Amino acid sequence: MYVAPLNTDHLLSEAEKENLYLKLVAQIIKDFNLANEGVDFPLNISPNQLKIELHEKIYRMIQYKFAEYLNLLYIIDVPENEIKQLDGSDIVELAGQVSFLILKREWQKVWFRNYYQ
Repeated sequence: MYVAPLNTDHLLSEAEKENLYLKLVAQIIKDFNLANEGVDFPLNISPNQLKIELHEKIYRMIQYKFAEYLNLLYIIDVPENEIKQLDGSDIVELAGQVSFLILKREWQKVWFRNYYQ
Protein backbone atom coordinates (compact mmCIF):
# COMPACT_ATOMS: atom_id res chain seq x y z
CA MET A 1 0.00 0.00 0.00
CA TYR A 2 1.18 3.51 -0.83
CA VAL A 3 2.39 5.49 2.17
CA ALA A 4 3.27 9.14 1.65
CA PRO A 5 6.90 9.77 2.63
CA LEU A 6 7.64 12.10 5.53
CA ASN A 7 10.74 13.74 4.07
CA THR A 8 13.03 13.72 1.07
CA ASP A 9 15.54 11.26 2.50
CA HIS A 10 12.79 8.78 3.38
CA LEU A 11 11.29 9.13 -0.09
CA LEU A 12 14.58 8.54 -1.88
CA SER A 13 15.52 5.56 0.28
CA GLU A 14 12.05 4.07 -0.32
CA ALA A 15 12.49 4.54 -4.08
CA GLU A 16 15.85 2.76 -3.96
CA LYS A 17 14.50 -0.02 -1.76
CA GLU A 18 11.68 -0.71 -4.22
CA ASN A 19 14.07 -0.50 -7.21
CA LEU A 20 12.11 2.43 -8.63
CA TYR A 21 14.75 5.14 -8.20
CA LEU A 22 15.70 5.19 -11.90
CA LYS A 23 12.05 5.48 -12.86
CA LEU A 24 11.68 8.37 -10.41
CA VAL A 25 14.61 10.22 -11.98
CA ALA A 26 13.22 9.53 -15.47
CA GLN A 27 9.79 10.86 -14.43
CA ILE A 28 11.33 14.05 -13.05
CA ILE A 29 13.30 14.59 -16.26
CA LYS A 30 10.19 13.90 -18.36
CA ASP A 31 7.99 16.38 -16.47
CA PHE A 32 10.64 19.10 -16.44
CA ASN A 33 11.00 18.67 -20.21
CA LEU A 34 7.21 18.90 -20.62
CA ALA A 35 7.42 22.25 -18.82
CA ASN A 36 10.25 23.35 -21.16
CA GLU A 37 12.59 23.50 -18.18
CA GLY A 38 14.96 20.72 -19.12
CA VAL A 39 17.22 19.30 -16.44
CA ASP A 40 20.33 17.36 -17.25
CA PHE A 41 20.29 14.87 -14.41
CA PRO A 42 22.09 11.69 -15.44
CA LEU A 43 20.02 8.59 -14.73
CA ASN A 44 22.76 7.36 -12.40
CA ILE A 45 22.66 10.51 -10.25
CA SER A 46 23.00 9.75 -6.56
CA PRO A 47 19.97 10.43 -4.37
CA ASN A 48 21.84 13.08 -2.40
CA GLN A 49 23.00 14.82 -5.57
CA LEU A 50 19.45 14.69 -6.98
CA LYS A 51 18.16 16.33 -3.84
CA ILE A 52 20.78 19.11 -4.06
CA GLU A 53 20.40 19.78 -7.78
CA LEU A 54 16.59 19.76 -7.66
CA HIS A 55 16.69 22.23 -4.76
CA GLU A 56 19.04 24.53 -6.69
CA LYS A 57 16.89 24.35 -9.84
CA ILE A 58 13.72 25.22 -7.93
CA TYR A 59 15.49 28.05 -6.10
CA ARG A 60 16.67 29.58 -9.39
CA MET A 61 13.20 29.22 -10.91
CA ILE A 62 11.53 30.96 -7.96
CA GLN A 63 14.10 33.76 -8.15
CA TYR A 64 14.31 34.35 -11.90
CA LYS A 65 11.57 32.42 -13.74
CA PHE A 66 8.50 32.55 -11.54
CA ALA A 67 5.93 32.06 -14.33
CA GLU A 68 7.83 28.98 -15.54
CA TYR A 69 8.02 27.75 -11.94
CA LEU A 70 4.22 27.97 -11.61
CA ASN A 71 3.81 26.18 -14.95
CA LEU A 72 6.14 23.40 -13.75
CA LEU A 73 4.07 22.92 -10.58
CA TYR A 74 0.94 22.71 -12.73
CA ILE A 75 2.45 20.16 -15.13
CA ILE A 76 3.79 17.99 -12.31
CA ASP A 77 0.40 18.37 -10.60
CA VAL A 78 1.67 19.43 -7.18
CA PRO A 79 -1.43 20.02 -5.00
CA GLU A 80 -2.14 23.74 -4.81
CA ASN A 81 -3.32 23.55 -1.20
CA GLU A 82 0.05 22.10 -0.14
CA ILE A 83 1.90 24.94 -1.91
CA LYS A 84 -0.33 27.54 -0.24
CA GLN A 85 0.50 26.14 3.21
CA LEU A 86 4.23 26.83 2.79
CA ASP A 87 5.91 29.85 4.38
CA GLY A 88 7.53 31.91 1.64
CA SER A 89 9.54 34.22 3.88
CA ASP A 90 12.83 32.36 3.28
CA ILE A 91 13.28 31.47 -0.39
CA VAL A 92 15.99 28.88 0.29
CA GLU A 93 13.73 27.07 2.75
CA LEU A 94 10.75 27.43 0.41
CA ALA A 95 12.73 25.90 -2.49
CA GLY A 96 13.59 22.92 -0.28
CA GLN A 97 9.96 22.42 0.71
CA VAL A 98 8.75 22.73 -2.89
CA SER A 99 11.45 20.29 -4.01
CA PHE A 100 10.07 17.77 -1.52
CA LEU A 101 6.50 18.31 -2.78
CA ILE A 102 7.70 17.78 -6.36
CA LEU A 103 9.56 14.61 -5.40
CA LYS A 104 6.55 13.40 -3.43
CA ARG A 105 4.19 13.86 -6.40
CA GLU A 106 6.64 12.30 -8.85
CA TRP A 107 7.16 9.35 -6.50
CA GLN A 108 3.40 8.92 -6.23
CA LYS A 109 3.12 8.74 -10.04
CA VAL A 110 5.96 6.21 -10.32
CA TRP A 111 4.74 4.07 -7.42
CA PHE A 112 1.14 3.88 -8.65
CA ARG A 113 2.20 3.18 -12.24
CA ASN A 114 4.43 0.35 -11.02
CA TYR A 115 1.94 -1.06 -8.53
CA TYR A 116 -1.09 -1.06 -10.86
CA GLN A 117 0.50 -2.12 -14.13
